[in-house]
Amino acid sequence: MQSFRTEIENPVVEKDILELERKIHEFNDGKLDEEKFRSLRLARGVYGQRQQGVQMIRIKLPYGKVTSTQLKRICDVSDEYSTGRLHITTRQDIQIHYVDLNRTPELWAELERDDVTLREACGNTVRNVTASETAGIDVNEPFDVSPYADALFRYFLRNPISQEMGRKFKVSFSASDADTGLSYMHDLGFIAKIQDGVKGFKVMLGGGLGSQPRHADVLFEFLSSNRIIPLMDGVVRVFDRYGERKSRAKARMKFLIKDVGLEGFKALLAQEQKAVPNATVAIDAQAYPKIKVAEAPVPSVQVSNEKAFELWKRTNIVPQKQAGFVAIGIKVLLGDFYTDKARSLADLVQKYAAGELRLSLRQNILIPHIKEELVPFFYLELEKLGFVEAGYNTALDITACPGTDTCNLGIASSTGIAEELERIIKADYPQYVSNSDVVIKISGCMNACGQHNMANIGFQGMSIRTKDKLIAPALQVLLGGGNMGNGEGRFADKVVKIPSKRGPQALRLILDDFDKNGNGLSYADYYQEKGEHYFYDFLKPLTDIAHLTQEDFIDWGSDKRYEKAIGIGECAGVVIDLIATLLYESEEKIQKALEAHAEGKWAASIYYAYTSMVNTAKAMLTAEKTKVNTHASIIKDFDEKFVKEGRLKLDGSFENLVLQLNQNEPTEAFSKSYLEDAKAFLQNIEAFRNQELQEA
Repeated sequence: MQSFRTEIENPVVEKDILELERKIHEFNDGKLDEEKFRSLRLARGVYGQRQQGVQMIRIKLPYGKVTSTQLKRICDVSDEYSTGRLHITTRQDIQIHYVDLNRTPELWAELERDDVTLREACGNTVRNVTASETAGIDVNEPFDVSPYADALFRYFLRNPISQEMGRKFKVSFSASDADTGLSYMHDLGFIAKIQDGVKGFKVMLGGGLGSQPRHADVLFEFLSSNRIIPLMDGVVRVFDRYGERKSRAKARMKFLIKDVGLEGFKALLAQEQKAVPNATVAIDAQAYPKIKVAEAPVPSVQVSNEKAFELWKRTNIVPQKQAGFVAIGIKVLLGDFYTDKARSLADLVQKYAAGELRLSLRQNILIPHIKEELVPFFYLELEKLGFVEAGYNTALDITACPGTDTCNLGIASSTGIAEELERIIKADYPQYVSNSDVVIKISGCMNACGQHNMANIGFQGMSIRTKDKLIAPALQVLLGGGNMGNGEGRFADKVVKIPSKRGPQALRLILDDFDKNGNGLSYADYYQEKGEHYFYDFLKPLTDIAHLTQEDFIDWGSDKRYEKAIGIGECAGVVIDLIATLLYESEEKIQKALEAHAEGKWAASIYYAYTSMVNTAKAMLTAEKTKVNTHASIIKDFDEKFVKEGRLKLDGSFENLVLQLNQNEPTEAFSKSYLEDAKAFLQNIEAFRNQELQEA
């Protein structure tokens, strides 16, 4: 476990990994509370599994880009520390499962050798910045959004303003008005635009899925590209201070927008502008790495099965704006593939394309920059790897989260039913293999990792209880969702709830009716024309649970009777804080503020000092059994309970002390004085706390 100590060139990364190792030792020795440790490891991509004693590791791949070299490194890590299986997520990450917690620091160190990180892949942080997988090659894009997604990712990585928010924060970039980055369902969504020759974005705010999906609001019809980082800096600061922290169910940005309204949010955003380090941040797209296409000679090949080849070309070849080139889409069943094939794929792309792959929001792989004359050769090489199944981004290409396979929150199988539905489409509805209009998505619970509630046809795993109180796996059938483009989307209606084993019957009824009565409409428009009750009427017979068979009590992919078992969800990094732990954390934040100040990072130092003061106040309010739902309420309630009542003496109010943060620009002088204020406040509180304990 010592090897990584001398091999990591970046001292910031090395410090991160050594801290994780130290915290693991403290946890194993019983010196660190389990819930507190969970928060720390989640922010480092280490996520608890349904299976006890092992972890899921989420590898953060901004906008889905992975080089051949990086993919081979990920394969090496998966073989050494996991099972050799790689899972592509709906946020363009790669996950590996069944990892020993104690080996995670060295695993992370191995990945960093090729600039691959775990940092902030989970937890209450800015999650992976996603983007259209066609960014850079899209025939309709006004410009390549990749450099902008990359710059945003790097700005917020390890940024103190986004390390311990109430919940996760998700960002997307769409290459064009087709909005394939799905801006309308993100906390912040950016759609590429050019206005008067200036590159910029339409900005969407406050979208989300989950049990209560919310369509994002338009924050700006156009915002120049040099303002997107300062904008998000301010948005995150507002979310961090005013976002809910106690109730996990209400802790997303969409609920804050609902509470304060869009105009109210804009007012809060305006209050933070002095604290934002820069009014503009220019992003140099020209400095982004240039594409270098391999110059290997074109091998002479002969395709024997022309019919299969032509079908594959119709569904899996993506046009590219660069003349003479195309991209190839690889349909990856449920996002799962294995290291032996991944290595061969990486070598192929390195030698005959540009050494780059993109992972998609639909859990697939896109290989850009392939010379048109190489398409037959690529087909034959991919065929050897089992990567030429037709139906990339079509109805046959079903998205599904891991569900009860590995996820703590899984209620019913999503992967098992997805495999069965794909089998039915291939066998009985071959016309849908080429149909990119119908989108089918499945989640194993209401949290919507499979994005079921924005699909044309969605299924959500749940359970049903019979009159005899027997529990069986079930599916909520949702219909009518869809992406309309340019920031407009529809969320699906919950139509009926049926036993899981009737999922195939439901799909048959839905597709049969669409074939018969669709009349050339898109599926989303057909649903809108017919209305929810129309579909409820012909699906209602499937809801009957009076005559369930033994088969209905066995979930897809299982041979055992179904048992509803939900563990502790870690999607939001739920934390139970202890007073002593909170005060210890405040000391750690002061130390980080000192380090940032010494490095000339004034804004970072100020924010660490701010979080130390709020965290300290939170500790005292926790001791008083006062709710600590938001930073704003902590500041207000601390004044009420400690300052106004005369229990603690301050020069003025706690609010004025803390909110110097947004009243001053982040200069060296203010950083120094604010840090001294934070240190003095912590010393004051520690003395107060010690006196209380002695009296007790």
